[in-house]
Amino acid sequence: MNLSDWRRRIDEIDKQLVRLLNERSHCALEIGKLKQAANLPLYQPDRENEVLANAERNNPGPLTDAAIRRLFERIIDEARAAERNAMHPDGKPKGGNE
Repeated sequence: MNLSDWRRRIDEIDKQLVRLLNERSHCALEIGKLKQAANLPLYQPDRENEVLANAERNNPGPLTDAAIRRLFERIIDEARAAERNAMHPDGKPKGGNE
């Protein structure tokens, strides 16, 4: 394959990544609704650690486990932000005085 073939391949992979990231975020939003209904905290560090460990365990490389961890930490941060925005669209928690 030549340079333009590889770039087209990357563009196709990027499309898939965007679709999958949005699908994952949709799942996180649904989980956020369930958490809110059950009055559970948005941030659950044990579950986050489990997700990070799963990502590392499923990593065949060439990215290092540390790189995969950083990427997933960012994905989780963005999903949490989307959950917060969905739960508190005005930026204020229910009953909060912030």
